[in-house]
Amino acid sequence: MQLFFEEQINGEVFTLSDKESHHLVKVLRKNIGDTVLFTNGKGSFFTCMIEENHPKKCKLKIIEQDFNPQEKFHIHLAVAPTKNTDRMEWMIEKITEIGFDEITFLKTTHIERSQVNLERLTKKLIAACKQSFKAWLPQMNEITPFEEFVADKSFETYDRYIAYLDKENTQHLMQLAKPNLSYLILIGPEGDFSPGEINLALEKGFKACSLGKHRLRTETAGLVAVHTLNLVNL
Repeated sequence: MQLFFEEQINGEVFTLSDKESHHLVKVLRKNIGDTVLFTNGKGSFFTCMIEENHPKKCKLKIIEQDFNPQEKFHIHLAVAPTKNTDRMEWMIEKITEIGFDEITFLKTTHIERSQVNLERLTKKLIAACKQSFKAWLPQMNEITPFEEFVADKSFETYDRYIAYLDKENTQHLMQLAKPNLSYLILIGPEGDFSPGEINLALEKGFKACSLGKHRLRTETAGLVAVHTLNLVNL
């Protein structure tokens, strides 16, 4: 069954927006009495029946609701956005399929792009959740200066890492991370973090980690980090 997304599901009966109504009624040709599956991105799956198949105000009735609790671990990826937005969209899609909880974009010394289109990336996020049948929509945060982010005391209880390529930084994330924790991992731009940024992160309590012997593109590093932390929690 195809999964649909509607953030505002209140009460036993709810009405879809013009866009979603058109998609359900005109594109997919759903009729009155058909059942469809929705998520609100907050842990719930709703099995719904179409009561009115109006192309602009499709009305649905909830006939069953299932709640999926979140995992015991939490993954927060903080990454410098790539110059090519397609590569960042690809990463968002793939790490959503694998499973993560939150992403923050970092403004670093060697940053390639100082702004991100959060609206477009959120659409990619929602599409990936629907494709992979995820009940929880990851949180996406505004771009934040590196220095401000690593100094944020709200992350002090997290298992914190900064990934970078260096011949002396040989301990892989897989070796360092323990299961069932809240993780925060920093991924730099194509030019990597500056020495000053690395030193600042280490001073603030982040641990250095490797993602392998070879240099990775930013989006590949983000994918490897998320996948590794999921493997740690199998």
